[in-house]
Amino acid sequence: MSKYRVVMYINQFFAQIGGEEKADIRPEYRPGPVGPGNAFKMAFGEDVEIVGTCICGDSYFNENMDSAKAEVLEMVKKASPDLFIAGPAFNAGRYGVACGEMASFVKAELGIPTVTGMYVENPGVDMYKAGTYIVSTRNSAAGMADAVKKVSALALKLLKGEKVGSSVEENYINQGIRVNMFEEKRGSERAVDMLVKKLAGEAFTTEYPMPDFDRVEPNKAVKDITKAKVALVTSGGIVPFGNPDHIESSSASHYGKYDIEGVTDLTAETYQTAHGGYDPVYANQDADRVLPVDIMREMEKEGKIGSLHRYFYTTVGNGTSVKNAKAFAAEYAQELKADGVDCVILTST
Repeated sequence: MSKYRVVMYINQFFAQIGGEEKADIRPEYRPGPVGPGNAFKMAFGEDVEIVGTCICGDSYFNENMDSAKAEVLEMVKKASPDLFIAGPAFNAGRYGVACGEMASFVKAELGIPTVTGMYVENPGVDMYKAGTYIVSTRNSAAGMADAVKKVSALALKLLKGEKVGSSVEENYINQGIRVNMFEEKRGSERAVDMLVKKLAGEAFTTEYPMPDFDRVEPNKAVKDITKAKVALVTSGGIVPFGNPDHIESSSASHYGKYDIEGVTDLTAETYQTAHGGYDPVYANQDADRVLPVDIMREMEKEGKIGSLHRYFYTTVGNGTSVKNAKAFAAEYAQELKADGVDCVILTST
C-alpha cells in the first residue's frame, strides 16, 4: 500500500527563515517536512509521507492575498497530496488568516480534506471555521506538541475516510453544522445530569452553546470637542525608549501609563514600539504614526480640542487575550474618568 501524501503550509518564522524582518518573503516550496512538519512526521508514523512544505511570509501573504494563494495553490497541486495541513497558527492573527485562507481555498479548489489549528480567539477562527477543520490549540507555540497530536489524529481520520465525530470528540472548533444522532439517554435525563453537575461545581459540556456577542453601546457624541479633554490609548505598544515596564511583545500581561506633559513629538530617540507581529521600523522611526501626539498638540494649539490628557495608556494587541484586554480597560477607564477625560482616541497598529 502506498503512503498517504500530505503537503503543509507554514510561515517564515516556523520555517526558521526569520522573524518580522523576513515577513515579506514570497511563496516558496521545499520538498519534505520543514519545522513543525518534522513533529507531524513522527506523529503520523509509517502510513503518511509529508511530501512538501509551502512557505510564505505573513506580511507578503496578507498584503498580496489573491496572487499569493494562487501561487501556493499551484505548488500544492503539483505535489498531488491527499490532504493539506496549514499551521498550526495558535494566536498569531496574520498567520491564522493565511492558514485559514489557504486551507479553505485548497479544499474548494482541489477537493481534498484540509486541517489547520488555531487558538479560539484567533481572528482566523470566525473567518474560516465553516470552510475547513480548525483544531483548537493553546495560544502559543508552547502548545505545539498538543496541537500536533490533535491535528494529526483528525488528519488521519480524514485520510482514511473514517467518520469524523462531533467537534467535542475530535477537538475541532464547532462549524455550526447540526446532524441527527441518537443518544443513550433521553434529553430530559441529560439536562438533569448537566444541572446536577453545574450545581455541584463540576465540569459539564452543554449540547447547545449560546453565541456570545460582545455588544458595546456607543457613547453619546461629545457635546463640544473644542472644550473636551482628550486622552490617547493604544494597543500599538508605544512605550518610552527601552520599554521600562517590560511590556511583552505578545500576549501582554500588563499595560503602561506614561506622562507626556510638555511632549510635542515622539522621536526615535525617546519612544519605540514593544509590539511584535508587525514590522516595527516605521513605528520606531516616528512613534507618532501609531500614537499621534504631534497632531493632537497641533489641534490643542489651534483650539480644535480643549486639551490633551497628560497620560497615555499602552499595551500590545498581538496575542493578548480578550480577558486581559477587558481587565486593562476596566482599570484605566476608572482613572480616565477620575481625571475628567471627556473622550478617548484608541489607536492600534
